[in-house]
Amino acid sequence: MVRITEAAQAYSFSRRALVLGGLQGAAALVLAGRMTWLAVFENERYRLTAESNRVRLTLTPPRRGWIIDRAGIPIANNRTAFRVDLIPDRMEDKEKTLGMLQQILSLSEEDTSRIRTDLKRAAGFQPVQVSDSLTWEQFAAVSVRVPEMPGVQPTRGFSRNYPLAAGVAHLVGYVGTASAEQYKKDKDPLLVAPGFKLGKDGLEKTLEDRLRGTPGAKRVEVTAHGRLVKELATRPDSPGETVKLTIDALLQEYVARRMGTNSGSAVVIDVSNGDILAMVSMPAYDPNSFSDGISRNEWKMLSEDDHVPLMNKVLQGLYPPGSTVKPMNGLALMHAGVDPTARVVCSGAMRVGNGIFHCHKKSGHGPLDLKNAIMQSCDIYFYEMVRRVGYDAVAPIARSMGLGQKFDLPFSTQRFGTVPDSAWKLKRYKQQWTVADSLNASIGQGYVLANPLQLAVMASRLASGRQLVPRLIADAPYQQAAPLAATPEQLAIIRDAMFGVINSGGTGGAARIQVQGLTMAGKTGTAQVRRITMAERASGVLKNASLPFKLRDHALLVCFAPADNPKYAAGIVLEHNGHTVRNLDTPMIGRDIMTFLFDRKVAMDSLHREEPTWGGDYRMRAAEQARAFEVTQNAPPPEAPEDAAEAASNVASEAANATTSNTVDSSAAERGSVEQD
Repeated sequence: MVRITEAAQAYSFSRRALVLGGLQGAAALVLAGRMTWLAVFENERYRLTAESNRVRLTLTPPRRGWIIDRAGIPIANNRTAFRVDLIPDRMEDKEKTLGMLQQILSLSEEDTSRIRTDLKRAAGFQPVQVSDSLTWEQFAAVSVRVPEMPGVQPTRGFSRNYPLAAGVAHLVGYVGTASAEQYKKDKDPLLVAPGFKLGKDGLEKTLEDRLRGTPGAKRVEVTAHGRLVKELATRPDSPGETVKLTIDALLQEYVARRMGTNSGSAVVIDVSNGDILAMVSMPAYDPNSFSDGISRNEWKMLSEDDHVPLMNKVLQGLYPPGSTVKPMNGLALMHAGVDPTARVVCSGAMRVGNGIFHCHKKSGHGPLDLKNAIMQSCDIYFYEMVRRVGYDAVAPIARSMGLGQKFDLPFSTQRFGTVPDSAWKLKRYKQQWTVADSLNASIGQGYVLANPLQLAVMASRLASGRQLVPRLIADAPYQQAAPLAATPEQLAIIRDAMFGVINSGGTGGAARIQVQGLTMAGKTGTAQVRRITMAERASGVLKNASLPFKLRDHALLVCFAPADNPKYAAGIVLEHNGHTVRNLDTPMIGRDIMTFLFDRKVAMDSLHREEPTWGGDYRMRAAEQARAFEVTQNAPPPEAPEDAAEAASNVASEAANATTSNTVDSSAAERGSVEQD
C-alpha cells in the first residue's frame, strides 16, 4: 500500500495551483490583449459602426441641368417635388404598407397595380416610386406615419419637367429610374438613391454627363427603431450644366401644333449658319408621362397607334423623296454639261427600249426647258436628261446636298438612307445598273431614300449655295461650309424655278407666304407606297381618300424664304397624307411655318382658324384620345414593359423598317410620279 506523505500532497497541490494560475494568467493576458486590440487598434472601426447605427448617410440626387432654347426659354427644367419611394428590402409587410399608402394618398387601382409590378421587378436595393407629385398635406401625412411603414421613404427634391410636353418629346427624350442591370454594371450608389433619374432617350440620354451634376449627402441621427432625432451637417449637391440649343422653342411649339393630326415631321434650318431652329416629329408621347412612370393604358395606346408616336420620324423615317429632288437633279444636270435652255417635248410618255415611261400628266406638258420642267414637275424631261448623262453623274451632287449623309448630332439613332449608283447596286444586289434605274432615281423613287433632316439640309444648301452642316447644340463648334460645286448662275436658275413652283403657276401655289412683300421658293413631292396592278390601271386608279391610311401616298415639301435672299429653309414629310385635306397638306403647313418666322401674329391667326377643325392642339387631342381609348378597353391592359426606353426603341425600329419595306419601287417611272397640281 502506497503511503502519500504530507510533503507529497503539498507538492501536488502547489503544482496544480501553478498550472491553474498559469492558465488564468494566460486567459487574463488574452482578454487584456483582446480588449486592448478592440479598444485601441479597432477603435475607429467600431466607432464608425456605432456611428452608422446612429447616423444614416444618404446621397441627395443632384438637380439636373436645364435644357434651354436659343433665347433661354426652358425646354426641360425641374420642379420642386414631394415624393414617396419604397425600398423593397426594408419593407416588412408589403400588402399592409401598400394598403396604408393607398388610403393616405388615394391611389387608384392602376397606380397600385403599377407599384406591385415594379416591386416584383425591382432588386432589393432599387427604390420603387410611389408618386413624385404629392401635395404638402399628403407628404406630411406620410411622413408622420413612416415608423408604421418600414421601407417607405418620403423625400423632398426636384422632378423633371417638360413645358412643351409632346412638342419636344423626340428632341429631348425623357428621364427615368436606373434599371437593376445598370446598377449592377456601374455600382454607382447614386443610381439607387430615391428620386434619382437619368436620361433614357434623346438629348437627355446623350448629354447625361453634362446634365447630371454631382450628388449631395445628407446625415441624420436616428433611434434604434429608425425614428428621426435630428438632421446633421449636409453636403449640398452641385446642379448639372445648363445646355443651350439652337432651337427656337416658340417655333418648335408652333410647328408641332401646325402639323395637326398628321403623322410626319418637319425641320427648320437657319440658312446663315446651319442652326436647327425646329425639329418636330408628330404625333408624339408626353415625356412627362414616361419620366413619372407610364401607365398600362397609355403604353398600350402608344405602342399600338398606327401613327407610331414612339418613333422619331425626323431621324428614323426613310422615304422616297419624290419630286423634291428635281431642283437638285437639275443642278446635277447643268454640272454634267446639260444646257438649261435645251427643251424636251413631253407628250405624257416616252419609249426607252421595250418600255414605256409615263409623266404624271397624261396629256403631257409640251416642250419644256429646265426651269419649267421643275415648275411643272415634268417627269419626261428628267427621264430624258438623266438618261443622257447617266445617274452616276447625278449621285455625287445628291451626296453633296446632304442625301445619304449622317450628321454629327447628339442622337443615338440616325438612319441615313440611300443615294444609289452603279457601284452601289453591283455591291448590294450583284446586278448591273439599268436605264430604268436611272429613270426611277430621276424622279426621287426607285432605290433613293432620305430622311426629313436630309431634305431640310438639301433645301438649306440650295438656298445658301454652301454645304451647310446642321448644328443643334449652341456651344458646338461652328463648321465653315464649303461652297457647292455650282456656279452662281446655275444656282440662280434653280432658285428661280423653285420660286415659280409656288408663285408662277407651278405645283405648289397653295404655299404662297402670307407676309406682304415676301415670297417663298420650294418644291412639292409625292411618294407612292403601294403597288398598282394592271387591273387597277385599267379600271381606274383608286384615289387616296378611298384607301386605308397605310396605303396613301406620302406628301413632301422642301422650301426656303425669302426667295430672293434666303434666311430659313425647311423640309416637311407627311406620312400617308395623300393630299386628302387641304389645310393639313404640305403646302399650307410650309406656308404657315415660314410665315411664323416673319410675322408671328399672322401665323397664329391662321393656326387659330384651323386648329379647332382638328380637335384642338396636340395636348387636347392626346387627352381626348386617352379618354376614348380607355372607354374601348374591355379588360385591363398588360403591364407596361420594365424597360420602357428599350421597348419604345423596338417599336420605333419595327415601324422604321416597315416604312422602307415597300418603298423601293422598280416600276415607278413606268407610271410616272404621282405629283399633285
